[in-house]
Amino acid sequence: MAALSNIAILAPTDQFVHRHLGPRPDDVLKMLEVIGAGSLDELVDQAIPEVIRMDGDLSLPSPRGETETLEELRMLAMRNKTYRSHIGMGYYDTITPGVIQRNILENPGWYTQYTPYQAEIAQGRLEALLNFQTMITELTGMDIANASMLDESTAAAEAMTMAQRLLPRSSNANVFFVSEKCFPQTIAVVRTRAEPLGIKVIIGDHAAYGFSEETFGVLVQYPTAEGDVLAYDAFFEKAHDHGAFCIAAADLLGLALLRPPGEFGADIVVGNTQRFGVPMGFGGPHAAYMACKEDGKRQLPGRLVGVSVDQAGKPALRLALQTREQHIRRERATSNICTAQVLLAVMASMYAVYHGPEGLTRIAQRVHLLTEILKNGLMREGYEVNKAPVFDTLKVSNGPKSASAVRSAAENAGVNFFYYPDGGIGISLDETSSLTTVSQILSIFGSEEATSDLIESSTPGYDSKHSRKTPFLTHPVFNSYRSETEMLRYITKLQRRDLSLTHSMIPLGSCTMKLNATTEMYPVTWKEFGHLHPFAPSDQTEGYQAMFRSLESQLSEITGFAATSLQPNAGSQGEYTGLLVIRAYHIANGNGHRNVCLIPASAHGTNPASAVMAGMKVVVVNTDDQGNIMVDDLKAKAELHDENLAALMVTYPSTHGVYESAIKEICEIVHSHGGQVYLDGANMNALVGYSRPGDFGADVCHLNLHKTFCIPHGGGG
Repeated sequence: MAALSNIAILAPTDQFVHRHLGPRPDDVLKMLEVIGAGSLDELVDQAIPEVIRMDGDLSLPSPRGETETLEELRMLAMRNKTYRSHIGMGYYDTITPGVIQRNILENPGWYTQYTPYQAEIAQGRLEALLNFQTMITELTGMDIANASMLDESTAAAEAMTMAQRLLPRSSNANVFFVSEKCFPQTIAVVRTRAEPLGIKVIIGDHAAYGFSEETFGVLVQYPTAEGDVLAYDAFFEKAHDHGAFCIAAADLLGLALLRPPGEFGADIVVGNTQRFGVPMGFGGPHAAYMACKEDGKRQLPGRLVGVSVDQAGKPALRLALQTREQHIRRERATSNICTAQVLLAVMASMYAVYHGPEGLTRIAQRVHLLTEILKNGLMREGYEVNKAPVFDTLKVSNGPKSASAVRSAAENAGVNFFYYPDGGIGISLDETSSLTTVSQILSIFGSEEATSDLIESSTPGYDSKHSRKTPFLTHPVFNSYRSETEMLRYITKLQRRDLSLTHSMIPLGSCTMKLNATTEMYPVTWKEFGHLHPFAPSDQTEGYQAMFRSLESQLSEITGFAATSLQPNAGSQGEYTGLLVIRAYHIANGNGHRNVCLIPASAHGTNPASAVMAGMKVVVVNTDDQGNIMVDDLKAKAELHDENLAALMVTYPSTHGVYESAIKEICEIVHSHGGQVYLDGANMNALVGYSRPGDFGADVCHLNLHKTFCIPHGGGG
C-alpha cells in the first residue's frame, strides 16, 4: 500500500467515493489489460475526443463524508417548517404503514431495481403493479388501467391527447373543454401540453357549456377543487351526444364511498395515488393512474402488465402493451412516457393490500365524518360552506371572522389552508386528521364551542345518486394479509422474485444504472422533507429552497449551461421541456415557423415522441453501424430544411455508448442553419468532470436523475 500524505490521512474516512464503485485497484488493472489501456487516464484519452475536453476542474464544493453530508441535510431539514397541512388540491397527509415504509420504501431490495422491462427478472414488481392496476380498475369502475403515470396533471394531459387519438379519422374536432373546478395545476399543465399541438382549450362551467365548437373531449374533477361532489351524468351524456370523450380526474380514497366514474359515463379516469401511503414530499414524485374502457386500451400510454404463461406453462407476468413502444413507433408513439413511478406505485398497491376494502372504506368514512363535523361546526358559527355534498374538502366564506384574520390565526397555530382567489378558504382533511384537528380548525375560525354535540348530529354518507353500491378490491390478494407478519411475508415473497442490486449488477444498459447509497436515501423519510405540501408558503420551505439553489448551481457548473430547471419529473419530461424552451426561443426571435427537428436513427425512442409533442416535425438523420451520425447526411438535411430547422436532438455519448468525435462539428452545422442543439443527457455520467455539453455546442440538455445522480430508478429527470 502506497504511503499517504498527511492531508490524505486527515480526509474523512467515510467518503462515499471509496464505496460507490465495486472494482478494487487490482480489478481495474485487469479490466484495463483486457481493454488495452495502460491506465484510466489513457483510457479516457482514447475514448473522449480531445476537442471537447474541458480545461481545469469543475468549480464544485469539496467532497464530504457521509456523516457530514447527513448532518448538512439535517440542518437543511430543520429550516423547513412542518405546519399542519389542510391545503388539499390533490396532496394530503397520509399514514405510511410501518411494514411498507421499512420493507419497501427503505429496502434496497425494492428501490434499486431497474424499471421492469425484463419480465423474467421482475416478476415480484410486476405482481405488485398488477395489483395496482386491479385496485385502479375496481375503484374507478373502468375496464383497464396502466401502471403507472408520473403525476395527476400529466395524466390529465395524456388523457386529453389520448381522447384525440381515439377520434374517428374523419373528425376535425380540435377543442378540449376543462371544468374551471379542476385543480389549478392540472389546468396549467393541460394548457401547456395543448398549445404546441394546436389544441384549443376552453375553461369554464361544465353545466353551461354548449358544445358550440366541435369538441373532442371534456375533463372534470371529482370531487371538485372546492370540494363539491357533483353528478356528471347529464353532462357526460351531452358530451357523448356531441362526439366527445369524457374524462374524470377522481380522488381515489373518495371512490371508496362515491359512485365510480365508470358508472356515470366516463371514458377515461385519471388521478394520483399519493394519499395511499406515499408522503407529500413537497410535491412528489407520486404515482398517478389512468384507467379507460376496453376499447381504448391500444391508445393507453405508459405500461400495462398482463398475465401470460411461461415455457413450462405456468402463469407469468409480462408488460403487455405500450411500454417502450416509442422504440417501434418513434414519432408515431402514443406518448413520450418511458418510465413511471414504479417504487411508489408498488407502495400504493401495497397500501391497498394492507388495508383491503374494509380498511379503505373505514379510512374514507372517518375522513368524511370528520369533514361533516367540521362543516356543521362552521355553519353553527355563521360561515357559508358548500351546499353540495362533500367528501374531505370545504370551501368556507362570509363568516364572522375575515379571511385575513383567519389566515393570521391559522399561521400562528402552525396550520395551512388553501386561499381561493375569490376570498374563500379551502380546508381539506385526511387520514391523519382527528377530532382534535377539527377542534383546532374551529378555534381558528373563532369557535369556542365543544365538538362533542356535533359528533352524533353529523350524518356521513350520500344519497343514491352519489353513493357507491358496487364492491371493490374483491381479489383474494386484497383480503388475505391482515396481520403485519402476513404482510411482511407477502412483501418478502415478491421481493425474492426480483433481481436488484442486493443480488447482482443489473444486465441492462439503456438506463445507466448506479448505486442508490443508503446515506442518500435516509432523508426521504424525514418528516421535514416528506410532510411538506407543495403549495406551502415559501417562508416554510427555506431548507428546500436552499437545497434547490445549491443543486441548480452545481448542475449548471457540471453541464456548462446558464441555468437549470428542476421542474421536469422524468427524463422524457425533461426532453419535452427542453424542446419547448427551444420552441419559445425561436418564437421570441420571430422564427415561430421553425418546426423541423433532426433526430439520428439511433436515438432513444422518446426523442422523436417528445419532438412531436412539442409541435415539431421529425426528420431522421442516418447513422452508421456504431450509432455515429453520418455527418454528410446531417449536412444535407440541415441545408434542405434551412428555413424551418428548429433543432437537432442528439444523445451524447450516443445510445450505443460512443463518444462521437464529430460532435462539435455537428453542433456547428446545426447552428449555421439557425437551429438549436438539444443534448439528451441520459449518459451524462460518462462526461462529468471531463466535458461539458454547454462548452462544445449544445444549447439545452436534460439529465436523468435516476441515472447520474442516484435516486431510485424511474424517479425523475
